[in-house]
Amino acid sequence: MRHFGPLFLVNTIVLCALTLDPAGGQSLPDDGSVLPFPPQPMASVTKPRLQDSTMQWPNPKERLPDDAPNILVILIDDVGFGVAETFGGEVHTPTLSKLADEGLRYNCFHTTAICSPTRASLLTGRNHTRVSSGTIAERAVAFDGYTGVIPKTAATFAEVLKHYGYHTSAFGKWHNTPATETTSMGPKDRWPNGYGFEYFYGFLAGETSQWEPRLVENYNFVEPPIDESYHLTEDLVDKALTWLDQRQAFAPDKPFLMYWAPGAVHGPHHVFPEWADKYKGKFDDGWDAYRERVHQRQLEMGIIPPGTQLTPRNETMAAWDDIPPEQLAFQRRGMEIYAGFVEHTDTQVGRLVEGLESRGLRENTLVFYIWGDNGSSAEGQNGSISELLAQNNIANTVQQQLDALEKVGGLDALGTPKTDNMYHAGWAWAGSTPFKATKLVASHFGGTRNPMVVSWPKKIRPDDNIRNQFHHVIDIAPTIYEILGITPPDQVNGQKQIPIDGTSLAYTFDSPDAAGQKDAQFFDNNGSRGIYRDGWFACTFGPLIPWNTPASGPRIKAWDSATDAWELYRLEDDFSQAQDLATTEPEKLEELKDQFAMMAENNQDFPIGAGLWLRLYPQDRVAPSYRRWEFTGDTRRMPEFAAPGLGRESNTVTIKVDLQENADGVLYALGGAGGGLTLYLKDGRLKYLYNLFIIEQYTAEASEPLAAGPHTIQVVTQIEGPGQSGTVKLVVDDQQVASTALKRTVPVAFTASETLDVGLDLGSTVSLDYLQQRPYEIEGTIDSVVVTLD
Repeated sequence: MRHFGPLFLVNTIVLCALTLDPAGGQSLPDDGSVLPFPPQPMASVTKPRLQDSTMQWPNPKERLPDDAPNILVILIDDVGFGVAETFGGEVHTPTLSKLADEGLRYNCFHTTAICSPTRASLLTGRNHTRVSSGTIAERAVAFDGYTGVIPKTAATFAEVLKHYGYHTSAFGKWHNTPATETTSMGPKDRWPNGYGFEYFYGFLAGETSQWEPRLVENYNFVEPPIDESYHLTEDLVDKALTWLDQRQAFAPDKPFLMYWAPGAVHGPHHVFPEWADKYKGKFDDGWDAYRERVHQRQLEMGIIPPGTQLTPRNETMAAWDDIPPEQLAFQRRGMEIYAGFVEHTDTQVGRLVEGLESRGLRENTLVFYIWGDNGSSAEGQNGSISELLAQNNIANTVQQQLDALEKVGGLDALGTPKTDNMYHAGWAWAGSTPFKATKLVASHFGGTRNPMVVSWPKKIRPDDNIRNQFHHVIDIAPTIYEILGITPPDQVNGQKQIPIDGTSLAYTFDSPDAAGQKDAQFFDNNGSRGIYRDGWFACTFGPLIPWNTPASGPRIKAWDSATDAWELYRLEDDFSQAQDLATTEPEKLEELKDQFAMMAENNQDFPIGAGLWLRLYPQDRVAPSYRRWEFTGDTRRMPEFAAPGLGRESNTVTIKVDLQENADGVLYALGGAGGGLTLYLKDGRLKYLYNLFIIEQYTAEASEPLAAGPHTIQVVTQIEGPGQSGTVKLVVDDQQVASTALKRTVPVAFTASETLDVGLDLGSTVSLDYLQQRPYEIEGTIDSVVVTLD
């Protein structure tokens, strides 16, 4: 017998409830019939017939104002205060300027100086270490404020707005999932959809190639087209507009929240050459001259207060005049590519805004255009053709870079799929004009002060007066809540919520001269830290020099945070932190240092400098617990941080394969063109490449092709320790056929988002030998791939 009980009961209750006369005060008897109130004798009861009843759906509960705006949050990556022409820089930014002219400019808005922490703070309204995001996801460590796991007790504004009736989406970079949880098996509750976004299209890492991005759509991996006209930033706009059309078709009466955060302009700097060529010759006089020009323009435009001083170059950073003549073309081209990349990105934002306008959505869309999740990035060091050299703290020279670059096409290869290039750190410093420092520095505004534009045509009157109240990314969430009349919920999805740290900045919309309402804000990144309090700012630089990571190693090893020298600034008189008052105001400095310690403890920031741990102990990086893996020929898209450490640890890979005659194709590959390793066949001959960030290439190649049919192939790797030397032997059917020596190896990771693939090389190819044939699928059948770590 079928069981209809619960379903029948629910349907009966709903139907009867809808037939009640609201004015009659009737109640529902057990049998589902309608009785008058007070009850009458049963004989007088007449049951209604279906055809005599009138059904009326209840009105849905309205939790939002009638004119609740659509909300678009745009977050650009790795771009500083002095880049955009909108704020006095020399890179064309038509969309940022357009929105600024239609809204408001902010020149005292702040970030955390680094990617994942800024995003976690932006989305939750809490300080970065309070939500366990004290460093980037890949550098997570086992200290409370640094695990890389945003707790469900700190709901994102997407989660809250979804419950209030918004449709929510996110596009682009999502750098807030633990690196070992980004595989196809997850767990996926910490992917964007698990944090309130109904739709996600982008990548789960700190960076990815603009040409061959490692894409995710909701919970599934997807591959971009193999198309020379493809670019990720353009794709993100296309997908966002498609989502808007679906929203228009299926839920036009519901407001939307869109978080649009491209990988641009984070490294690698990838853009079509015609965009870079627009800036040929514009930076020929170097970064020192750039800062002078931009500083003067910022004063003339009123972007910075009158009398703001231009801070000097750090003594550890090269002057433009120090660059040897033979390197000038390389350094100039790096900035030209970056500038073209920036303009291309802003132009794509323009396509998104135009899409809102053409769909009649712009008038009631509140746009937060945040120009950078931190200051411009110095991770290119002295100019790099493979920017993860710095993340791995691998010493190299510019001449090594140039020699390697010549082998892949010279200057014309920069910005293409053949390199993971980034410009010289001097350009990042110039992009932070007029401030000291760059990304990764939380003590000085070159790392933390990012322009912002807010535009809402329906409610915000355009105003040329710059808003200079001190604010931070944690203030965006409470601003949204105030505008919508939402009291931050005590519980979300059954989880008791921790307090919000941010202060709404909505009071600035109509009052450019309003007194700032933010009392205090603490900053900490890699031991570089500071505190804002009532117009004062105390700070200390810490041991990490972002533009010289090899020199930072000894500093970090010898560092004691208790002995750091602190600086003190009075910001209302010193916009650029040019006048250190530490010696003239020692009592104020000690007061602020004590307040920093209290805020750091309250925000689970201890131990100070926890984000530096992996620079001392790379073996402690987050990694799977397995020592043995068995893969099939269909294993795809295994992120490097979840994969066996093929390039970092001693291991043996055993492959059972049945090959075609003179077979071509990849047996397995880990990483991409910027760094990785690959085992492949070319005309039947077995080849191995260990690509150490392009600058060093270690190869082994069999002298004879493999016969058609079954084979057992082994790759035996011995590595002395993290970053140290090693050997690789190729063995076929118990016979060694080739070997190579590794002078040094990767200590942490080849890439941020590339993967281990079996039977082909997805995404960026480790070897340029088969770039034009990618993904270069093996001609044969792989039965198994077994990896064991020694």
